[in-house]
Order: sequence, then structure tokens, then C-alpha cells
Amino acid sequence: MKRTALAVLACLHAVASAPAQNLATDDLNNRLIHSRAVEAIIWGMPAVNTDLMLQAMAGSAKGKPNQIVYWSRLPDWKNQTLTPNPDVIYLMPFFNTKDAGPMVLEIPPADDGVINGTIMDVWQVPLEDVGPAGLDKGKGGKYLVLPPNHPATVPDGYIALPSTTYQGYALLRSILRSGSDADVAQAVSYAKRIKLYPLAQAPVPPTTAFVDAIDVVYDSTIPYDLRFFQSLDRVVQIEPWLARDKLMIDILKSIGIEKGKPFSPDAKTQDILKLAAREAHALLESRYNGMFAPYFDNSRWALPGSSDYLKASQDGFSDPNTYPFDSRGVVFTFAFFTPKHLGEGQFYLMTVKDKDGQNFDGSNNYRLTVPANAPVNQYWSATVYDRATHGLIRDMSRSGRGSQSQGLQKNADGSVDIYFGPKAPAGKDSNWVPTSPSRQFEVLFRFYGPEKPLFDKTWKLPDIERIAAQ
Repeated sequence: MKRTALAVLACLHAVASAPAQNLATDDLNNRLIHSRAVEAIIWGMPAVNTDLMLQAMAGSAKGKPNQIVYWSRLPDWKNQTLTPNPDVIYLMPFFNTKDAGPMVLEIPPADDGVINGTIMDVWQVPLEDVGPAGLDKGKGGKYLVLPPNHPATVPDGYIALPSTTYQGYALLRSILRSGSDADVAQAVSYAKRIKLYPLAQAPVPPTTAFVDAIDVVYDSTIPYDLRFFQSLDRVVQIEPWLARDKLMIDILKSIGIEKGKPFSPDAKTQDILKLAAREAHALLESRYNGMFAPYFDNSRWALPGSSDYLKASQDGFSDPNTYPFDSRGVVFTFAFFTPKHLGEGQFYLMTVKDKDGQNFDGSNNYRLTVPANAPVNQYWSATVYDRATHGLIRDMSRSGRGSQSQGLQKNADGSVDIYFGPKAPAGKDSNWVPTSPSRQFEVLFRFYGPEKPLFDKTWKLPDIERIAAQ
């Protein structure tokens, strides 16, 4: 994949290097459309990411805004969001305040269960975390998402979240006590205590609509073709322009996206946009490969994201001297969701290479030894994703193993060996994660309820080693 990305970039650079004096006006205009389309993809990635999840809700799950899409069992490969967690019950309330006005999201107290999550605007800028790591501190609360420039007084008893966009969503996880069927059912039951309704109907709240996506293919992987621009156009038509983004008004207009007008590029422009999408994909893929700075000394594990983006987003891009939308664009090619306070409710490490620095190949066999006393007060897990799409590998029986997995075998010293490969080692099926022999993969390690030894690095996660077939 890396060779393909580099080849595309090299070819495009050769075209772009032709002497300007040899180009006609049409050629120059086409170049401008092409370059601006690439920038539009990088800039628009987080909003398109959100829109694609909303379109999957409306399409395959038959839901609509101001409802909650959820998975009534632990999700399998049919959940084709970007690097999803298959070890929790997922709920995603999508809200749109444009017509409904302020929306209330009620989070239950952490009594019969725990909700971790974050409420975000359409750009996936975090408005606030919820649950024990959020403002309610596990006591439960009524979070009130306000439309842009909302003038009304907020009633007592609500946690006001002013938003600069009409649309947005919350990524909520109902945490399991264990992976047993009974505890999964309990986590679902607890999660259904969440409520979503307009503030205008707060005196007699309507029943919250839950839309179950468990048995449908819920695909929001990024399409690097004309569909990307169609998605971006949907966002532009609905949302107000933010002050930080007004430079993009004319840039988008030049590629056919303009507020109040239909997006209908002619055949020639469509060809340019499709080529630009392929170039953007190659560029973002190259940047993704270069993103992995070791978290531990001499390690392949890295924090999946850039510190400049995380800081800027968590501060609501309040610093007038920085706007890291290049690194933001990379993040939302492989993930969704931005926490307000990373490290309080969850922490992530990711790797795309084995101990020897080789890309993970699904036809090979690998082992990860998780040391004893993992620094979590909830659970840990290791999940495999398709390297090309960043979604769960299709048609696999499972996608990961973790501390709550049923039947997980421990070593005598308390450590746990997790195996990755096309076939389970003899006697190790309960500790095995299947891979596709025809696909490369990547691994995300999650820490829920992370504790101090992870951050002071007195506990270290070893690299994944290639092993012989067993």
C-alpha cells in the first residue's frame, strides 16, 4: 500500500511540474480545481466522517437525526465505522438543532452501569465528556446542546453546551462488567436509560427512539471519489460558516460547492475531482505512515493522533495562531471521536508494524504478550483492523480479545498471550484474533479506566512479534 501511495504521488508530481508557460487557460483552471479539491478533502475530513455515519444511520439502519443508533449486542464486522470498539455496547445519539432547537441528552447515574463518552459538534470538536470522566462525574446529568448563537436563558438543572454547528453526535459506550451474555444484556438495558429529546418538550419528554444497527452493514469508511464531495456539500448546505473557515468559501466554490446552490459538476470536473480524491488519499496515507512516534522507548506502539490536533480541538481551536487541519485530516481518515479529556476515561495505543519493523501481514502469525497487572480499572483490549479501510476486517468471526473476553487464558505469571493470524494455534482459540491472509492489518490497544503506571511508563506494552505457525 505504501508503494502504491508513493507511486501515485510521484506521477502526480511529474504532471504538476510541467512548465506553466506551456499551459492554456483551461489547463491552469483545471490545475486550480485539482489542487483546491485536494485541500478540500483534507480540510473537510472530520465533517464528512460525521456525515457518513449519519448517512449510514439513515440508510442501512433506517434512522434519522435526533434519534439514537445503537448495537444491541457486541458489534461484529458489520460495524464498518472507523476503528470501532467491538468490546462495548455502542450508542450514537445524532442531533440536529436547526429545526428542533436545543436538544437534551440525559445520561443516567453510574449505578447499574457506566457510560463513557463525548458529545461533539459536526466537526468532531468535543463539547464535553460524559459519565464518571465527564462533567457529571458519574452522577448523571442533563446535557443541553445549544444551536449556534442561541440567545435564550438556560433553565436550571442543565449542563449547557454551546455549539457552533447545528449537527453533531455523541459517542457513548456502555461498559461491560464481563463478556458474558448476561452482562452484555445488562449493559444494553442500562444504556437504554439514556434519553434524547428537544428542550421544548422537556415538561413531557417524548419516548427516545433507539435504532438498532446490529444486523446491518453500517459502512462509514471514507470513499475517495465523488461521494466525498457530495457528503461535504451536504454539510456546507446545512451548517453556518465558522470564522476560522471562511477562507474555504471561495475554495469550495471553485470546485462546485456553494451554499444555496446544487452540487452538479460536469463530466470534466467530475474527472478532476476523482483524480484529486485519489491524490488526497495517497497523501493522507503517506502522512498516516509517518504519524507513529513511539510512546515507550524503542517501541512500535504510538498514540494514534497528533498532539497539536488534540490540544487545539480540546480547546475548541481557541488559539488564533494555530489551526492544525492537516493533522486533523489524517486523524479522521482512520478514526472518529475526539475526547475532551484524553486519559481520564480511556487511552489508546496503535501499531502498524511488528517488533522487527515489518507491516502486519494477515497471512503470517504473531503474538502479543500483555504483562500482568495491566494499568486499568475497567478493562483492556487489542483489536485488529483492515489496514486499507481502517474498519473491522470483513467476514471475521471476531475482531479482538481483551481482559473481559470469555475463556481468556492467562499465563502462570498473570500475563496474557494474544495471537493474531489466519489460524488459531493449537489449544489457544480463546486467545486468538483471526486475520485475512489477503489483507494487511493494524492493531489498536485500548485502556479503559487507565491508571498511573501507563502514564509514568513503569508498565510497558511489548511489541507484537512474528512467530512460526503453531
